[in-house]
Amino acid sequence: MTELKLGSFDEGLHVAVIGASGAIGKGMVHWLEQVPTVNRIYAFSRREPDFDRVNKTVLHYLDLLDENSIANSAKHISEPLDLVIITTGILHEGEELKPEKSIRDFQPDHFAKIFAVNTTGPAMVAKYFLPKMARNRKNVFAVLSGRVGSISDNQLGGWYAYRASKAALNMIIKSLAIEIARKNKASIIAALHPGTVDSHLSMPFQSGVPEGQLFSADYSAERLLNVIDQLTPGDSGHMFAWDGERLPF
Repeated sequence: MTELKLGSFDEGLHVAVIGASGAIGKGMVHWLEQVPTVNRIYAFSRREPDFDRVNKTVLHYLDLLDENSIANSAKHISEPLDLVIITTGILHEGEELKPEKSIRDFQPDHFAKIFAVNTTGPAMVAKYFLPKMARNRKNVFAVLSGRVGSISDNQLGGWYAYRASKAALNMIIKSLAIEIARKNKASIIAALHPGTVDSHLSMPFQSGVPEGQLFSADYSAERLLNVIDQLTPGDSGHMFAWDGERLPF
């Protein structure tokens, strides 16, 4: 992998990472700290991240389930943002909330919780952070989604809440791209598929991952940042995998 430069952006980047205490969020901050052209990283999370070393990063509290918290978080942004990355997501929680193997496992409260985190939360971040994006230069609003949210690519079924929440998120990405293109021609709105990452989210399902396909969070974060660097306005409203492949919604 070549040195991460984010050379398609102007110098003096200001970046916001939502979900900075998670595995991929921490990976994003790790790499962004090393990019010479990045001036400041706003790291938002509900829990205080455990970073090894930060020089450019400022930490702020954000609760993805609380609109007031998101609105207040946006007020901390004092410069136009060149890049916003939302790295949050939920697939399972405790012993009760697990992916459905069958429609018999469907539970409305679990469905609502997963939608709140995976779909409603990122939409609210867009509501308050998109007005903070730079104008007249490349800027990217990127959200972690996943191949599992692709309707046309679904060959296995199951996982109703997670699949539906990511499919709905992809529709929000598409609609945001259409709306923002009318207001800010330099903006790019994209969904990102990080691959299967060694994290709390994938932990119960790692035994079924083919050899060589379980990525470290740092590796996935670096690959995704390289994908972001390659994006152009023509890519807005689409989903891209960690290796740059455009994936179907």
